[in-house]
Amino acid sequence: MAQKSFEEKMQRLEEIVGKLEKGEAPLSDSLALFEEGTALVSACRKELDQAEQQVVKLMKGSDGAPVEADFLTEE
Repeated sequence: MAQKSFEEKMQRLEEIVGKLEKGEAPLSDSLALFEEGTALVSACRKELDQAEQQVVKLMKGSDGAPVEADFLTEE
């Protein structure tokens, strides 16, 4: 099974929030949805943090134009 894209994760998270806000699901289903949602939030936060780190690595050169510095990942 292929890994979901950021956009797919966000879409699923929106679906989960909608279901939980309605409050119509049985407790066991609500707990499973909440657990899935927290995992998606964590995964999305990690992706956003990595993207932010890459953006921060863009620095101004001596002429004021942006230059890209090497970005080392922690994998």
